[in-house]
Amino acid sequence: MAEIFYTDSYIKRAKKFIKKHPELISQYEKTLKLIELNTYHPSLRLHKLQGKLAELYSVSINISYRISLDFLIEDNKIIPVDTGSHDDIY
Repeated sequence: MAEIFYTDSYIKRAKKFIKKHPELISQYEKTLKLIELNTYHPSLRLHKLQGKLAELYSVSINISYRISLDFLIEDNKIIPVDTGSHDDIY
């Protein structure tokens, strides 16, 4: 089981995202819980990013919204970096 570590900058971004999309709160929370329980669950659609974000991974909140993650698998730690629409994050 992984552990999520929230940075101050991520918390600020997440609050802004939730304020803009209150209808996604339950999906967002469910996604974060699932990341901790089973990081590789197929519904998360975890994938490594490319290009300038090649150090990060992304999981899906739903078809339109993503959470990009700094994912340190060796230490079983997950550090969320940003959340938003596909175009906002990439």
